[in-house]
Amino acid sequence: MATRWGICSAGKISHDFAVALKTLPATDHQIVAVAARKLKDAQEFAAKHGASRSYGSYEELARDPDVDVVYIGVIHPHHLKACLLFTNAKKNVLCEKPLAMNTKEVKEILDSAKKNDVFLMEAVWTRFFPASEEIRRLLARGEVGEVKMVRSEFAVPLQHVQRAVQKELGGGAMLDVGIYCLQFTSMVYSGEKPESIQATGVCFESGVDETVVVTLKYPGSRLAVFTCSAGVQLPNEAVIAGTKGIIKVPYPMWCPTSLVVNGEESQYSLPEPGMPLNFINSTGMRYEAEEVRQCLLKGLKESTIMSHADSLLLAEVEDEIRRQVGVVYSQDCQ
Repeated sequence: MATRWGICSAGKISHDFAVALKTLPATDHQIVAVAARKLKDAQEFAAKHGASRSYGSYEELARDPDVDVVYIGVIHPHHLKACLLFTNAKKNVLCEKPLAMNTKEVKEILDSAKKNDVFLMEAVWTRFFPASEEIRRLLARGEVGEVKMVRSEFAVPLQHVQRAVQKELGGGAMLDVGIYCLQFTSMVYSGEKPESIQATGVCFESGVDETVVVTLKYPGSRLAVFTCSAGVQLPNEAVIAGTKGIIKVPYPMWCPTSLVVNGEESQYSLPEPGMPLNFINSTGMRYEAEEVRQCLLKGLKESTIMSHADSLLLAEVEDEIRRQVGVVYSQDCQ
């Protein structure tokens, strides 16, 4: 039986996710329905991606009995409401990152998934890339010795993108692009909690973070440093340095297609998209979709690769970074 997907939101990221699904066997993955706030948008999306049903409200999608799992592609201030709608309707959920605006919201979402006994995963797509799998394999077998330092950066000029700079749209570099650096660090250090977090940054006039530099210290004299920005362009690479060598993740570190391990480069190509994409390497979202399918087939309620504990840790560290930089969302005051 194919995993039957419902798509919540007919925006850019949902388009790319639908294109990525089409690179997987139709016997395994099908898009059966799409919902948008405007029925016309949902109908256009359904026609483009071959979904048989389109809805002008998210509630109708939640009531569709033929949907196994819902992909949530709305902007992050709406994640909490959407996740609760679908989990309470007993739907499995793959929700775009960040899972929510803060730790309080993340806990509410995770509690609802547990209470309703459904699968839920934050769509940290990077973790499921073949290159990321290889990194975990190399670290597990001690290829670079003991890791002492993780360095990463993700910085792209997004001043012209409203959702990246407006506070009410969940703007700010940390939640939009910094999460990729933080999840990378957390993956390398096996989901450990940092023992100290030091963050400094500058903000847009809107009050959200434009550029942030973060230093994390882990038990055993291990460090991580990352830079994220919505104001400038950086090379956007990552490095894992150990006592016996170095793993370099070349651009684009958030959707990697190559690794350089102690000077030796390996390529991990992605399938070609069937139609134009909005974002780079988006067919790589196929790997998180397949992870969801495998978890559902096994009856799991969370992924071991991107677990509920992983999502909670990301939110807790993000909250502390924002506190130090002075970024406060309305969701923090409720």
